[in-house]
Amino acid sequence: MTANVGGFDRVFRLTLGLVVMLAGLALHSWWGALGAIPFLTGAFRWCPVYAPFGMSTIPALPKARI
Repeated sequence: MTANVGGFDRVFRLTLGLVVMLAGLALHSWWGALGAIPFLTGAFRWCPVYAPFGMSTIPALPKARI
């Protein structure tokens, strides 16, 4: 698995996942389990939806000048 989730996207996913999981716990709802999806994609820096389309939010490194 090559990382395809970059900086802002990663922080957003981790935060959103944590908020949804905590809301699920506070409201005693199983819907909080859905927060694990964005949280885990942010933690592992890999999104299975991006992979088949070749997408990535990691900025490309500039090419070296010789």
